[in-house]
Amino acid sequence: MNKTALAIPALLTDKVAIVTGASRGLGAQIATQMAAAGASVCVNYLNSKDAAETVVADIIAAGGQAFAYQGDVTRLEQMQGMAAEVVERFGGIDILVNNALPNYQFNPSAAYTSIETVKWAHFSQQIDGIVQGAVNTVQAVLPQMKTQQMGKIINISTNLIYNPVVTYYDYTTAKSALIGLTRNLAVELGQYGIRVNLLAGGLLKTTDASSLTTEEVFDYIANTTPLRQATSVTDFANSVLLMASDLSAAITGQSIAVDGGLTMP
Repeated sequence: MNKTALAIPALLTDKVAIVTGASRGLGAQIATQMAAAGASVCVNYLNSKDAAETVVADIIAAGGQAFAYQGDVTRLEQMQGMAAEVVERFGGIDILVNNALPNYQFNPSAAYTSIETVKWAHFSQQIDGIVQGAVNTVQAVLPQMKTQQMGKIINISTNLIYNPVVTYYDYTTAKSALIGLTRNLAVELGQYGIRVNLLAGGLLKTTDASSLTTEEVFDYIANTTPLRQATSVTDFANSVLLMASDLSAAITGQSIAVDGGLTMP
């Protein structure tokens, strides 16, 4: 855990969180920082069991509470099983972070970067994984959140939906759909004390997706943002903590870019 994470205030004391796709990258950082802020965390994963268990072990070693749960977000019954396990272990569900992402390669020369060559199969894979996955997890946690009359749902997107510097048609279309889902959920679920928001990240320094990005590219991005710096994984995860905490109680239905001001939707 880095120095920024060590300074995390106890914003989530006694809260219970589920983070999907949390075995590595941004999801792992979100889970780790949520635990550092006081939350008990379910680290969801699909295939990376060892990595998920490492995240859990690190959280426990730092004095936090967490467990790993294997589950496919595209399968509603598996998400319902996960929600039931979380309630059994921790007594409730306060926070859901929809971070899981279908397997994807950010290749600017791929077929799915041109309307002339993209196939509907590209779209359907991303929509199933991103949109259906989020719908399933929300449906799974909703009974508990309604019973509690409170909850925070945070959908993770990308600033490519505001500024498609590379035309990843399938990925950005599915991620854009999360804005509509977020707004509809916020309107319907607000009556139950459930807040729903979306955070859109840029090229984060550094995740698996950006591991091959050169320092020159990161420097270029930094120089084009108002803050003159690339957004780190830790910084993005801290924004998730803010939206998950009681400090954001008056915020719902919003889509917010977390990219140092590179995009201003």
